[in-house]
Amino acid sequence: MSNKRSVAFHTLGCKLNFSETSTLSRQLEMEGFEKKAFTDVADVYVINTCSVTENADKECRQLVRRIQRQAPESFVVITGCYAQLKPTEISQIPGVDLVLGAAEKFNLVQHLSSLTKGAEATISSCDIDAVTGFHASYSVNDRTRTFLKVQDGCDYSCSFCTIPMARGKSRSDSIDNVVKQAQELALAGVKEIVLTGINLGDFGKGQDGGKNQVESFFELIKALETNTEIPRYRISSIEPNLLTNEIIDWVADSKKFMPHFHIPLQSGSDAVLKLMQRRYNTDLYQSRINSIKEKMPHACIGVDVIVGSPGETEAYFKESFDFIHSLDISYLHVFTYSERAATKALDIKPVVPISIRQNRNKILRNLSYQKQQYFAAQHLGETRKVLFESIKQKEEDEMAMLEGYTDNYIRITTPYREEWSNQIIDWTIV
Repeated sequence: MSNKRSVAFHTLGCKLNFSETSTLSRQLEMEGFEKKAFTDVADVYVINTCSVTENADKECRQLVRRIQRQAPESFVVITGCYAQLKPTEISQIPGVDLVLGAAEKFNLVQHLSSLTKGAEATISSCDIDAVTGFHASYSVNDRTRTFLKVQDGCDYSCSFCTIPMARGKSRSDSIDNVVKQAQELALAGVKEIVLTGINLGDFGKGQDGGKNQVESFFELIKALETNTEIPRYRISSIEPNLLTNEIIDWVADSKKFMPHFHIPLQSGSDAVLKLMQRRYNTDLYQSRINSIKEKMPHACIGVDVIVGSPGETEAYFKESFDFIHSLDISYLHVFTYSERAATKALDIKPVVPISIRQNRNKILRNLSYQKQQYFAAQHLGETRKVLFESIKQKEEDEMAMLEGYTDNYIRITTPYREEWSNQIIDWTIV
């Protein structure tokens, strides 16, 4: 290893990956590594991968090639979901030195201590069924907002998804430990925590090393409300079948949990939901939206949708579009289906042509824009609390700006004022 002992990280994929990368970064800094930007020359480059879409796989390869051009003598480590799913394939990418599977990513420090530059990459992985431990992590880019991982893995078997193969069985932190971490973050000046997990509503599973539900997500949010000094919490994403009325009622009455939900739908067609092996139908989903809006008319609701999955005929897509159009939601995250190895969806017919998938994506993105504009317009003239969290980088001859979000997730931008940074301010929406 070089005497410089410098490291650079790059993260692909979800908020959970970002929280884990942040934790890995802190571990290495405690061991004397200097953290550098990924565009700089470093001794070690760590790429934390996703494998939800084909693009993430391609981007990983592109990043390795960039490192080879920029710093051919540096060590390249690949970890994350792609590394667990296809370790041999990754090890054959020229320039890769170490591949760490799900059980080994948090042992990065030990692996680096014995790493030597050689002709062949070292693979350290195991069967995903052997991955049973939970590793707490959180992301801290500034003092304002932190993504706190409280759950990992998934016991569901959605036909399009590789996450159970990449992340393993559902397992969780303990309520006591989550509360302890939240308090530590509060003392560090953090004002908002976003609770994250692969299947967040399944919190409590795997705490005893088995499948038992020891604690519950509802018990967790109650404990965070009453036992921590963090002023704002958000629930990152929760399955509709796990979003109970007691959770909705609690958030409605809460002083700390923001009126903001992100609820995966994936399709507004019951026939497609069945092909996807989802655990709800559109009636249940509609009931969750109605329940939220009855108790919190001002609540922001985000929705995940996949377009072009196998079996999604034109009629089913229209059914899905009409259903989503009818929902009182605020925005969409639209994903174009891509084939993933070893998933059940590969056996479903008919296969939707790529051009049609892309067109459907555009249609739903347009719908998302309309929903977002309508939601923001409903709140014009209202005074809501905004946490100003970051400085928008100014262009030449432009004024520096502060950015933040209202409690119900409307983005606000205003000229920079130092006294407002990391502060919650009453703001009239115009």
